[in-house]
Amino acid sequence: MDDTEIDVLAYEPSPSGMICLRRRAVPNEPGVFATEITLDHQFLMSSANTQSERELAARALELHGGANLRVLVGGLGLGYTAAAALRCDSVGSVEVVELLAPVLDWLERGWFPLAGELRADARFAARQGDVYAELAAPPARLHDLILIDVDHSPAEHLGASSAGFYTAEGLAAAKRHLAPGGVLGVWSYAESTRFADALRAVFSDVRVASVRFENAVVAGSETNWLFFARA
Repeated sequence: MDDTEIDVLAYEPSPSGMICLRRRAVPNEPGVFATEITLDHQFLMSSANTQSERELAARALELHGGANLRVLVGGLGLGYTAAAALRCDSVGSVEVVELLAPVLDWLERGWFPLAGELRADARFAARQGDVYAELAAPPARLHDLILIDVDHSPAEHLGASSAGFYTAEGLAAAKRHLAPGGVLGVWSYAESTRFADALRAVFSDVRVASVRFENAVVAGSETNWLFFARA
């Protein structure tokens, strides 16, 4: 593979469309390659830019401040949010709910940069499911942290099942899944005043943070947004 090629590792059908795992060179960084996921040719994520995914976990853990925490992660992605949580000694377990079966298969095959690290940690578990449907239903157990990184933004969804989550009614249902003092964290590529207002209608402690970073793939700066609410 040279610096101009894209190496397609997998291209498979899913309920949300054709999902692709690929690897390509990072511009201006000789010998450095990024692992990427696209869905129906829409870019989802890259191992070259993971700061906001990692900060979703790190900031939520700091906001909670407890120990032996049970963490639920909605959306595996390339695993950077889950890995950031596991690197914290205060975390007792991390459960990932991933909608797309191919993503879980790629993890098992070790095709992600962090696959070995995640699978070697006894606190880590990943399973197939719709995290939005689970949060809308009565809770089977409570979590200290719920971290959601599935949709592009509260206004731009990857599937129809998530729309209700971003409303006050959907957030009130999700809040039932949090233990006392629990923290909900949501990743977005865009700011959303409407979603922040919906959070404030349900939670008394709401915080919105921007994460600016240099995108190595497109050689420019970007800003992602993180929404936090504490029960």
